[in-house]
Amino acid sequence: MEYPATVDRLIVACLVPLGIWILLSGLDDLVLDVVCFYHWLTGKRTSRLPSEEELRQKPETTIAIFVPLWHEHRVIGKMIEHNTAAIKYRNHHFFIGAYPNDDATVAVVGDLERRYPNVHLAMVPHDGPTSKADCLNAIYDHLLRFERQAGTHFAVVMTHDAEDLIHPDSLRWVNYYSDTHDMVQTPVLPLPTPFRKLTHGVYCDEFSESHTRDMRARQFTGSFIPSCGVGTSFSRTSLEQLAVTKGNRIFEPACLTEDYENGLSLHLLGAKQIFVPLSFRNGSFVATREFFPQTFRSAVKQRTRWVMGISLQGWERHGWQGGLVDKYWLWRDRKGLVGNSLSLFTNFITLYGLGTWLAARAAGMDWGLGQAHLPSHFAWLFTSTMSLGVVRVLVRIFCTGRLYGWLFALGVPVRTVYANCINSAATVCAIYRYTKGRLKKMPHAWLKTDHSYPTQAALCEHKRTLEEVLVASGLLTEERLREAIATKPERTRLQWHLVKLGFLTEAQLYEAVGQQQSLRTGRVSPQQVRPNVARGLPWDVIRDWRVMPFKVEMGSLFVAGPELPTEEMHRDLKKYTSLEVRFQLITPANFAELTSSLL
Repeated sequence: MEYPATVDRLIVACLVPLGIWILLSGLDDLVLDVVCFYHWLTGKRTSRLPSEEELRQKPETTIAIFVPLWHEHRVIGKMIEHNTAAIKYRNHHFFIGAYPNDDATVAVVGDLERRYPNVHLAMVPHDGPTSKADCLNAIYDHLLRFERQAGTHFAVVMTHDAEDLIHPDSLRWVNYYSDTHDMVQTPVLPLPTPFRKLTHGVYCDEFSESHTRDMRARQFTGSFIPSCGVGTSFSRTSLEQLAVTKGNRIFEPACLTEDYENGLSLHLLGAKQIFVPLSFRNGSFVATREFFPQTFRSAVKQRTRWVMGISLQGWERHGWQGGLVDKYWLWRDRKGLVGNSLSLFTNFITLYGLGTWLAARAAGMDWGLGQAHLPSHFAWLFTSTMSLGVVRVLVRIFCTGRLYGWLFALGVPVRTVYANCINSAATVCAIYRYTKGRLKKMPHAWLKTDHSYPTQAALCEHKRTLEEVLVASGLLTEERLREAIATKPERTRLQWHLVKLGFLTEAQLYEAVGQQQSLRTGRVSPQQVRPNVARGLPWDVIRDWRVMPFKVEMGSLFVAGPELPTEEMHRDLKKYTSLEVRFQLITPANFAELTSSLL
């Protein structure tokens, strides 16, 4: 019986210092709640949100979107195809960085460059992987060469990752604020996932709270806005300022979180920054969406990089610069070095206390912790910390429920405990890797996150309507669109009514549908179909799904058909091939031509 009594005494001895830390940390969080509540209550904003009319009337500046890659051949094609079709902004170009020893990624980006005039491959001059910052610097060098050769100039540079769903209106918001701000950070939100995906749910909770409360509080208090790495735009003037202060290295290659580094550096240089508040427009929040790690191990890997870059390298490189408000936010960004592990220890003590209390009640014995003689004058401390803990959970439930629904938000208490496990493990790994690197004088490696891209169904809310695509591409005037809508019979689809009126050809309609759905389009001639490839699928599969296999290229099986592909179709086709299935949309007449000549 001596062993549990000793454990009880040790736990009780830790309660007071642990309670003091939790009280200070809880009050720290409460400050942000009060700041945001005050601004909401008084209606004070740091900037006015533009109306739809203001966004439409603002002349478009030229925006360069940087996308650094390493082994992203599986997702980058889908990312470009979708975002090129979805973005409601014409004057943009993608500059995609790849390494010469990443053949698969280079091949996919090369194909994209041939298909899209606004996509450019920026080859890093040496083998990889190095760091994300190093790849971004290579992209910037390529941008400078492109500007000299093309005689053009990009006023804004925006950073994104290979898995990002860029909101259709995102670039319009960046364009609106770019005249008055050197750095614009648009919101970033994880895509919704089922309740059972606990790890990804942690990201949903944390980003909901961060982009509802923390980022807004930074803006309200006049502190620096850290870049999120995606959805961040920089004026060329600000990048040139960074180049002067950093020896022409805009993104610091040695830093694992170059995004956070640049946000802090620009603030210290006096640059004007803004975090665009979450805004619900046209049926969705204006935010970059993506999938985050969905396993414990991958989440620890990503957060190890975050802790190393933000807390450890940030402390080493910048110390405690800035004014009092900046120092406060630096403290908040770094307190996880202690707080992450203590939060997990707090959860352990809570579970231990609850478990031993239930066991003692069941056995009819005295509760060990209750017999440990905790000083009664500290009762206020534990009442306060418990109250702050309840407030913290309720705030997170509110933030998550607002964005992901109240049913999903009910899982916040469980995910909070699980998040403490992830963050604690990541902090231990970060301290170990950082210390090892310093002792051995080794550079810190790029702890790259493996990315995945959403399914076709998940992309629906991020697409432009077919009518928007037709007008934006110049295939249809707004006057003719209004005429077609006014004369359309009740049970006739608008697109076929447009063809019947002679406003569009069938080929033009399918070109627009392909652009809207991020699909390849174009006629496939019978001569392009290789007989051995066409026989790769059974006749009944070709007939039922109305698809024709016509070539194998870059490790993919290309099939053509007149109907939009579905997830069910992809699953069925995968039963007959180990290759990635790539779909090309063709007209019904073209499909009939292929089947009649080849089958």
